[in-house]
Amino acid sequence: MLSTQPLRGKTALITGGAKRLGRASALALAEAGADIAITFRNSAREARETLVDISALGVRAVALGCDVTEEKSVKEAVREAVKELGGLDILVNNAANYETVEFEEITVKQWDAIFASNARSPFLVSRAALKHLRQRKGKIINMGSLGGILPWTTHAHYCSSKAAAHMLTRVMAKALAPEIAVNAVAPGMIDLGEKAAKPFFRRMAKQTPMKRNGTGEEIAAAVRFFATAPHFITGQILVVDGGLSL
Repeated sequence: MLSTQPLRGKTALITGGAKRLGRASALALAEAGADIAITFRNSAREARETLVDISALGVRAVALGCDVTEEKSVKEAVREAVKELGGLDILVNNAANYETVEFEEITVKQWDAIFASNARSPFLVSRAALKHLRQRKGKIINMGSLGGILPWTTHAHYCSSKAAAHMLTRVMAKALAPEIAVNAVAPGMIDLGEKAAKPFFRRMAKQTPMKRNGTGEEIAAAVRFFATAPHFITGQILVVDGGLSL
């Protein structure tokens, strides 16, 4: 009989885990039995609420302020997470930014900021966590995007940064083997309930073969899959998009 808590005794660090897909992923891994550390930057209130919900699942939980684009901040957060939880088995590089800008209007500042959060941060956090993950033969799960696969004309910097995160996943899978397995989840259109986005999501649902948009829980299920999957699965980009990329 399969355990309902396959991650009991394991520890996980989820960057940007206070809200949205990070929160959903943190809750999914906590439900699977893992002790959880989340990082947040400006979402202290949401981080506190998420901590309460994680703790209610009967696991240990800690929230750490961190700017994942800054090396010093990342090193401190990883060190604190390991100190609080006693080690690290799973890293979910979820923290990222998203922005819609016409190609000719993207500034150098906007380009660099998106790459800092979406491509530099998974590199920085992974590198800081490497020693601890190697000790436990751990796993890294990066949050990619359908935008890293399909070219979206009003998201050139975002799409390019997520394509970089996908390649980083594949390079790390090769470079960090055999101790660490590295994979990525690439969400498609995930409706998290923002009222302003309703017309857009209605339009996208019609274009999606499954005739609906995805949920945060479905992305979290993909994260949980990689967290509990055989170590032999590595270097994969799992697109969760209801068939939109077909």
